[in-house]
Amino acid sequence: MDTSIGVVGPHDLVDSVAAVCEEQAGVRVHRFDYDHETQAPGLVTTHASGVDAWLFTGIVPYTIAHEALTRPATFVDYSGSTLLQALVRLLRDGSDVTALSVDTLDTAQVHDTLTDAGVPTGGVRTMPYRPGATAADFVAFHRRHVARHPGAVAVTCLASVHDELAGELPAFRLAPSPQSVRGALRQLLLTATSQIQEDSQVALGLVELSPATANDHADLAREVGMLGGSLSRYSDTMSLIVTTRGPLHDASHGFTALPLLHRLSPRHDVVRIGFGLGHSGAEAERLARRALARARNHGDVAAVVSSRNDVDILLEAVAPAEAPVSEQSRAVVASRVGLSVATLDRLREITAASGDRPLTTRDIADGLGVQLRTARRMLQRLELAGCAERSGSLESGTIGRPLTLYRVTL
Repeated sequence: MDTSIGVVGPHDLVDSVAAVCEEQAGVRVHRFDYDHETQAPGLVTTHASGVDAWLFTGIVPYTIAHEALTRPATFVDYSGSTLLQALVRLLRDGSDVTALSVDTLDTAQVHDTLTDAGVPTGGVRTMPYRPGATAADFVAFHRRHVARHPGAVAVTCLASVHDELAGELPAFRLAPSPQSVRGALRQLLLTATSQIQEDSQVALGLVELSPATANDHADLAREVGMLGGSLSRYSDTMSLIVTTRGPLHDASHGFTALPLLHRLSPRHDVVRIGFGLGHSGAEAERLARRALARARNHGDVAAVVSSRNDVDILLEAVAPAEAPVSEQSRAVVASRVGLSVATLDRLREITAASGDRPLTTRDIADGLGVQLRTARRMLQRLELAGCAERSGSLESGTIGRPLTLYRVTL
């Protein structure tokens, strides 16, 4: 089975990084590009269920999105071969590489690479990336250095920084080398393959409910549907849940809490569940029996997950958070769809002005003052997030693809 990799980065880098990844057999690549690195968490949150692992085109979007990650992830390192390629190009263009200002990269890595290439580092200044650093911080760093060293080249890893400096001072933007991409992909595949194998472990759950009612099976079937599993009778007094480790991990918030305990307990005096995780059905069943015995020791409402090596985890019974989508803040919605709050507000205005009329990609492009392809990407993100629905197409009147009609609900 192919490993699904989500590549996240700016528009002009995603395709080149994805193309290198597609050289690897057994890899299926999904492209997720953004206009600004701060949109990375929204893309990760929206598309997490569709990938096995994430590959970021640089450390900055990776760090910004880190808290939103639920899948294995890594980033392409720009030091080593990437930096060496940049030096060759700068030298070929006649640039002075002894007075560079370099952002994002680690100081020791930059100096080691330059030293190995025989380049003096006395006039080279670096500003490594640290969580919380912004594009504006890097822009200010480069301006200060070039002010002290006229003619020096600003070397940046960020498209937003390069766009800000272009035309103002000599600026060079690093792009990941194929060797760096292949190295990051190898590392990611090792981690992702291990995670996939772990997630595919058999998870069997033994369920005790008392008092028994005619609706027990229907109640449990609805809950098991959320685990992506199946339900059957195990004995006269117990039911059996069959699923895998991955869905159980997600439904239990990383093996910390099991909301279905909260939902079932008002209708039953006793709700005990024992989950066993194993590499075979027999092993999972044995561990499920042990887990159920541990759950009985914890009281009338309890759930335990047991795995090999005598690991038993007690799951809390908690009420699921209830927050209607209609009450979500603009920032949350913007993050989900990978757009800025300002862009989302403008989209609301455009949608309101259209009344009941479906919008075309041209309407969005003209209303936001962006290119047609950018508007198309925005609408695709809104569609994936459930905020837009296709309702047909409209001939554009010129040579090219028809304009897709969308109903946008923000």
